[in-house]
Order: sequence, then C-alpha cells, then structure tokens
Amino acid sequence: MTSAPAERRLFAILLRLFAAVALTAMFAIVKLAAAHGVTLFESLFYRQALALPLVLGVIAAGPGLGSVKTRRPWAHVWRTVLGMTGMALNFLTYLLLPLAEATVLLFTVPIFATILSALVLKEPVGWHRWSAVMLGFIGVLIVVRPGGGGLVPHGVAVGLLAAVVVSGVSITLRQIGRTESASTTVFWFTMLSAVPFGLAMPFLGKPHDATTFGLLLALGLFGGLAQLALTASLRLAPVSVVLPMDYSSLVWSALIGWLVFATVPSPHLWLGAPLIIASGLYIVYREQKLHREKTTGAVATD
Repeated sequence: MTSAPAERRLFAILLRLFAAVALTAMFAIVKLAAAHGVTLFESLFYRQALALPLVLGVIAAGPGLGSVKTRRPWAHVWRTVLGMTGMALNFLTYLLLPLAEATVLLFTVPIFATILSALVLKEPVGWHRWSAVMLGFIGVLIVVRPGGGGLVPHGVAVGLLAAVVVSGVSITLRQIGRTESASTTVFWFTMLSAVPFGLAMPFLGKPHDATTFGLLLALGLFGGLAQLALTASLRLAPVSVVLPMDYSSLVWSALIGWLVFATVPSPHLWLGAPLIIASGLYIVYREQKLHREKTTGAVATD
C-alpha cells in the first residue's frame, strides 16, 4: 500500500487542527448556553438536530444519499447509544470543570481504549503500552491532585467516565468500520439521535431569547463541522499522522477559558498534561507499529 501524497497529509492535518478548534468552541458554547438557561438535554438535541442538514448536504454532494444504506442497523443503534452517552458526559464535564482541565481529562481516551481492548476484545497488550497507561494515570493524578484542593471530585469522576465511554465508542467504530463507510456511520449516528430527541423536545424543551438561540445554532454548526472534519481527516491520512493534532485543543481551551470565562489553568495542569499526551501518542505509535508488522507478515506469507 502506497503512502498518502504529502499534500493530502497536509490537508488532513489542517482539517484535524480545524476540528480541534471547532470542538473547543462547541464545548465553550455549551458552558455559555447553560449560563443562559439551556439544559443539558437541549444542548444535546440542538447539537445533533442542527448538524443534521449539514451532514445530509455533505453526503448528498459527495457519495450520495444512497451510500447510507446499511445491513447493520443494530450496530448503528448501539453506536448511537454509546455516542450520545459519551456526548452527554462530555458536555457535563465541561459544565462542571474549567475548559482546559476538562480537555486534559478527555485526553485519557487512548489510555482507556487500551484497557478496554485488553479486557473486552482480549487483544494482546504488551509492556510498552501498559507502561504508557501507567504514565498517563500519573499525569491524571498530577492534574487532579486528589486530596490537595484540586478539581471538584464529581467533575473529575464524570470526566473520567466520559473518557471510558468515548473509548468504547472508538472500539465500536473500529468494528463497524470494517463494513461501513465513515459517512454512513456519521449519518446514522446523527439521524438516530436527533429523531428521538426531537420527539421529546415538546416535553423537555424551553423557549429562549434570540441570543440564546444564536448560541444553540453555533453549537450545532461547530459540532457538525468538527465531526465532518474529523471523519475527512482519517480518509486522507493515517491516524498516527492526524491524531497528534487533537492535543492542540489544550491551547485553544486554555485561551478561550482565559478570554471568555476568566479562568487560568493551574501549574499542575501544565505538569500533568504532557505525561497524558505522551502516553496517548505512544499508545497510538505502538498500535500503528504493530499493525504494520502484522500487515507485513501477512503479505510475506501470501
């Protein structure tokens, strides 16, 4: 298999950087909307419902709406249940914690994905990745400072639970991706979540002023653009190339937290975050290295 051309990789990196900015903006808007009286349920609904036209438009202009046909509807239902649970926990994490600290906790997704791969999928995990897992948890302890007047405990618990669920989503997507295209998965996730949430809106939704609806519109727009950019980046370049760009969101979350919410990350965050980031990057590096070795071995035996 030939490697992707340099210009495609560069575009993939730019897309991933854009996604990091868009996601950070989306989470900041969730906090702002909550200050205007928007409930967690409403944020989830508008995130999905307002992204749906954007997703439909991109699919119609690209592979066509016929491409979303699937023979694995229950796999998409399960992915939607996990995905919406993870999104709700993500949103709640950002409501309970400052932007930068919430972002760092969600950097632990590769760590929990490694643990779930070993426990659930029974995949072999060597001492390299287990060492990276331990390094990541040391970083978490530094950031959280348990018993040392650090972050609120229930916020940390929600953030780590969110990372566990999102890591479950990543494993599910890995399995679905063997037979389903990325656009098909994005379509069904958006559709299967927006419709039931829409049916509940007459009972759980509330009226809001124009400013608040503007925030909700921006929430759906940034969320949809981020999801499409994340998906497109993986079509243009390997995960090992684009995933390091996700960690740039720490810069944006610290900057937006300072400018919008007047919060400054603690020194402990800057000490622990590099350990968590190094852990995640090394786990991805090892997975990609092992995948290449398996592929080479399979080709050699053909």
